[in-house]
Amino acid sequence: MASPIMPIATSSVPTLCIDQVSFEHRGNRLLAPTTLSLSGCQRTLIMGPNGAGKSLLMRLAHGLLRPSSGQVVWEGQTPVQAMVFQRPVLLRRSALDNLTYALAVRQVPRHQRKALALQALEKFGLAALAKRPARVLSGGEQQRLTLARAWLLNPQVLFLDEPTSALDPAAIKAVEDAVLEFHRSGTRIVMTTHDLHQARRLADNVVFMHNGALLEHSPAEAFFSSPTSSEAAAFVRGELVW
Repeated sequence: MASPIMPIATSSVPTLCIDQVSFEHRGNRLLAPTTLSLSGCQRTLIMGPNGAGKSLLMRLAHGLLRPSSGQVVWEGQTPVQAMVFQRPVLLRRSALDNLTYALAVRQVPRHQRKALALQALEKFGLAALAKRPARVLSGGEQQRLTLARAWLLNPQVLFLDEPTSALDPAAIKAVEDAVLEFHRSGTRIVMTTHDLHQARRLADNVVFMHNGALLEHSPAEAFFSSPTSSEAAAFVRGELVW
């Protein structure tokens, strides 16, 4: 019998230190020097209007991009990380095979892979779709499949880049429920969103960005009740922020 994925000890999630990180592309500065520290098993929502630099900051934190200056440092051992993108990235295989392939890459013994993959599909409400080609699933089903794949990695930190932006309300709820399940297991959540209602539901703390600069990082309650920048205050009121 395959061993279930074990919860992470909250204390084992190392602090992420972003120290004066900036990013330039073709002579254009897309991210001003940014300093940010994330610790504990928190749910951090990165917010801001389109073009604020939310996804860029996340990709730098995850290591998908190298900063033009500054450094991204994990205090202690680099944690196991997973990332879920706005558009699911799936193989041209069945839902089940997408998961067993991830386990193969992780070098899980062959005889355990199918059982573990089926457990993950069951957990995320996809058991009936195990043999269906992953790329013909609905948008919400595909996103839950990417979350099931991430679950198999047992990540200490889960990055999510606007994972519900193209989904209907029922699919949004299913993805949010999955995110909360990761958090309950001890995973730190770092997620971008432009949806104020979603941030109110999920955030422990909020990072607010505008024009490639980090303007605020505060507890969610403080951010929504009394943002300190005029840009954030306008954003919370639902106004366009340029």
